[in-house]
Amino acid sequence: MPEKATVRKARQDKREGKAPSTQAGDFVHEEIEHIRHGKHGARSTKQAIAIGLSRQAKSAAHKRSATSRHNAAVKAARTRAAHA
Repeated sequence: MPEKATVRKARQDKREGKAPSTQAGDFVHEEIEHIRHGKHGARSTKQAIAIGLSRQAKSAAHKRSATSRHNAAVKAARTRAAHA
Protein backbone atom coordinates (compact mmCIF):
# COMPACT_ATOMS: atom_id res chain seq x y z
CA MET A 1 0.00 0.00 0.00
CA PRO A 2 1.53 3.33 -1.04
CA GLU A 3 2.04 5.97 1.61
CA LYS A 4 -0.54 8.77 1.79
CA ALA A 5 2.09 11.39 0.97
CA THR A 6 3.05 9.51 -2.20
CA VAL A 7 -0.55 9.30 -3.39
CA ARG A 8 -1.10 12.98 -2.51
CA LYS A 9 1.97 14.01 -4.52
CA ALA A 10 0.87 11.92 -7.53
CA ARG A 11 -2.58 13.54 -7.45
CA GLN A 12 -0.99 16.97 -7.28
CA ASP A 13 1.22 16.15 -10.29
CA LYS A 14 -1.84 14.95 -12.20
CA ARG A 15 -3.76 18.16 -11.40
CA GLU A 16 -0.78 20.17 -12.65
CA GLY A 17 -0.93 18.27 -15.95
CA LYS A 18 2.44 16.59 -15.62
CA ALA A 19 3.37 13.51 -17.63
CA PRO A 20 2.37 10.05 -16.32
CA SER A 21 6.02 9.14 -15.84
CA THR A 22 6.44 12.17 -13.58
CA GLN A 23 3.33 11.20 -11.64
CA ALA A 24 4.77 7.71 -11.13
CA GLY A 25 8.17 8.99 -10.01
CA ASP A 26 7.24 9.23 -6.35
CA PHE A 27 5.98 5.63 -6.33
CA VAL A 28 9.27 4.47 -7.83
CA HIS A 29 11.26 6.53 -5.32
CA GLU A 30 9.27 5.02 -2.46
CA GLU A 31 9.99 1.49 -3.71
CA ILE A 32 13.71 2.22 -4.04
CA GLU A 33 13.72 3.37 -0.41
CA HIS A 34 11.88 0.19 0.64
CA ILE A 35 14.49 -1.93 -1.10
CA ARG A 36 17.31 0.02 0.56
CA HIS A 37 15.74 -0.61 3.96
CA GLY A 38 15.26 -4.32 3.21
CA LYS A 39 11.45 -4.33 3.05
CA HIS A 40 11.52 -6.28 -0.23
CA GLY A 41 13.42 -9.27 -1.48
CA ALA A 42 14.08 -7.35 -4.70
CA ARG A 43 17.68 -6.37 -5.33
CA SER A 44 17.96 -4.28 -8.46
CA THR A 45 16.73 -0.81 -9.31
CA LYS A 46 14.96 -2.28 -12.34
CA GLN A 47 12.83 -4.35 -9.98
CA ALA A 48 12.13 -1.26 -7.87
CA ILE A 49 11.00 0.65 -10.95
CA ALA A 50 8.72 -2.20 -12.02
CA ILE A 51 7.16 -2.47 -8.56
CA GLY A 52 6.71 1.33 -8.35
CA LEU A 53 5.04 1.55 -11.75
CA SER A 54 2.77 -1.36 -10.87
CA ARG A 55 1.74 0.29 -7.59
CA GLN A 56 1.12 3.57 -9.40
CA ALA A 57 -1.18 1.86 -11.87
CA LYS A 58 -3.18 0.25 -9.06
CA SER A 59 -3.21 3.39 -6.95
CA ALA A 60 -6.36 5.33 -6.15
CA ALA A 61 -4.50 8.44 -7.30
CA HIS A 62 -5.39 7.64 -10.89
CA LYS A 63 -8.79 6.02 -10.62
CA ARG A 64 -11.70 7.83 -12.23
CA SER A 65 -14.65 8.74 -10.05
CA ALA A 66 -17.90 6.77 -10.20
CA THR A 67 -19.64 9.73 -11.83
CA SER A 68 -16.98 9.96 -14.51
CA ARG A 69 -17.21 6.23 -15.26
CA HIS A 70 -21.02 6.45 -15.37
CA ASN A 71 -20.95 9.41 -17.77
CA ALA A 72 -18.51 7.57 -20.03
CA ALA A 73 -20.76 4.48 -20.07
CA VAL A 74 -23.85 6.57 -20.92
CA LYS A 75 -22.00 8.35 -23.72
CA ALA A 76 -20.78 5.03 -25.15
CA ALA A 77 -24.31 3.59 -25.06
CA ARG A 78 -25.68 6.65 -26.88
CA THR A 79 -22.98 6.35 -29.52
CA ARG A 80 -23.71 2.65 -30.05
CA ALA A 81 -27.46 3.39 -30.31
CA ALA A 82 -26.89 6.19 -32.84
CA HIS A 83 -24.81 3.94 -35.09
CA ALA A 84 -27.10 0.92 -34.89
